[in-house]
Amino acid sequence: MVDDERWKARFRAARISLPHWARDAPHRSIYRSNVTGTWEIYTWDRDTGRRRQVTDRPNGTWMGTVDPTGAWVWWFADTDGDEFGVWKRVRFGAEEGAESVPAVPGLEPSYPSGLSLGASGLAVIGRTTEDGNTVHLCRPDAEPEVLYHHAEDAHVAALSRDEGLIAIGHSEHGDSRHMALRVVRPDGSTVADLWDGPGKGVHGAGFAPVDGDARLLVGHERRGRDELLIWDAVQGTEQEIVLDLPGEIGADWYPDGSALLISHSHEARDELYRYDLGTGVLTGIETPRGVIGGAAVRPDGTVEFSWSSAAEPPVVRSTSGEVVLTPPGRPAPPSVPVEDVWVDGPGGRIHALVSRPADGDRPYPAVFDVHGGPTAQDDDSFAPAAAAWVDHGFAVVRVNYRGSTGYGSQWRDAIEGRVGLTELEDIKAVRDWAVSSGLADPERLVLTGGSWGGFLTLLGIGTQPGDWSVAVASVPVADYVAAYEDEMEGLQAFDRSLFGGSPDEVPDRYRESSPLTYVDRVEAPVLILAGENDPRCPIRQIDNYLGRLAELGLPHEVYRYDAGHGSLVVEERITQMAAEMGFARKHLGMS
Repeated sequence: MVDDERWKARFRAARISLPHWARDAPHRSIYRSNVTGTWEIYTWDRDTGRRRQVTDRPNGTWMGTVDPTGAWVWWFADTDGDEFGVWKRVRFGAEEGAESVPAVPGLEPSYPSGLSLGASGLAVIGRTTEDGNTVHLCRPDAEPEVLYHHAEDAHVAALSRDEGLIAIGHSEHGDSRHMALRVVRPDGSTVADLWDGPGKGVHGAGFAPVDGDARLLVGHERRGRDELLIWDAVQGTEQEIVLDLPGEIGADWYPDGSALLISHSHEARDELYRYDLGTGVLTGIETPRGVIGGAAVRPDGTVEFSWSSAAEPPVVRSTSGEVVLTPPGRPAPPSVPVEDVWVDGPGGRIHALVSRPADGDRPYPAVFDVHGGPTAQDDDSFAPAAAAWVDHGFAVVRVNYRGSTGYGSQWRDAIEGRVGLTELEDIKAVRDWAVSSGLADPERLVLTGGSWGGFLTLLGIGTQPGDWSVAVASVPVADYVAAYEDEMEGLQAFDRSLFGGSPDEVPDRYRESSPLTYVDRVEAPVLILAGENDPRCPIRQIDNYLGRLAELGLPHEVYRYDAGHGSLVVEERITQMAAEMGFARKHLGMS
């Protein structure tokens, strides 16, 4: 007997993101929380303990920051999840219910493409529209100035502490998956460019937090994986940081610029280190085994980090030993730990994570829950959706297919030119292992995923029709050509990089990778969940696929909701999860 309230309680349990504090007023922090049932932005004054809800919108708010002085909270206001809107701001110490105002009244709505704020009130704002990508310099009480514009994808990467240097990530070379960096001055003059050539991207991770310091922390992939260097565009110097750690590396600055907080990701789990830039000494920071959702260094040198594992719900901790913030109410019920599996595939060993139900006998009905991205990975973090399937007697298998991050550049880029089909070869290899090992019942296999995972779900049931019993695709790409025509401009650039051109330039590649091409081969019943305002996987292309299913008389259902690429409303997520599990159980004869 399934405890219906237990799986729902994991979604309903209040959660808090890692607090982000004002650089020059570190007692002033903001965070996200779902305590009201919708994800919104909150302030927290660490000196007084006062917390205040800043945003309150029907479909929630995700993007927010606090300026370096701690005076203003900025947040992005879109319409019902469509990701198209303007930045608004409100004073940090305003009274409850204070109204936010447009942060820069002269800027029209757009898709956001980066934001950096200075202590003087300067804002550097990246915007994406049908006209391309623009970076604006916005000074207090002055009209916005165009600092940069290009048709190809670009974003604001960083602003130096003295506000004399601005780093812009761009893809003027035509490949938004492997971007270049340019450092410019506020007058628009170029200081220097950094690019490692085709197939090797660089990205800015922040200027040193010291006045007059031109050092920019940069991520690169010169040796086939994410690594670090420090670039001084003014002096024209580079300092590569070579660490003897497997997997991939990210970093942030210590407040005085003397060291780096290193985040190390390897085989679906994370570690933290301190790297002293003067001595080159790497020192481990003790954290539990699991996944670090974010980490930052306080002025006193303590590190705050968000942590979870598949078995244990998220918590925001400090290296001082304290829990930083505790949300109200009961914590989420725990779940089962994950097991690591390695399977030989056509492109090399594939890493998969398996969650098994505590009760029941093998072979289990199994859910292959395919992650989105594709530049993402499944890991050992707390996942209420996976835990819900496990509660209902399913084994859950999550595959870090080629295209996933965390396993090097070659693994990530292996899908280029043969999009979707490559990933599905790896998913099938793990599927066949799950069946042959006795883990999974071949007559009760669910293929599911959201976004890119939804795309792979629909493509999988068309190209591998005999392998899957039920399909559940959330906000998927279903008709790739129509999706390209309607999607947000940044994703069009991403698709051109993946496919090697637009649908007009390489039509055969889009046709071969489009689920609509194979819809007449589908055998599994299909549930599709779609956001009416989704700018990433727009509704028209989903309707095209649904229309074709109807013409062919294939069993399918659709769940539509009035939001964008997913929902920030807890009860809506529960409703969707119940629909997904109910559909699968019905068609597997488990209801």
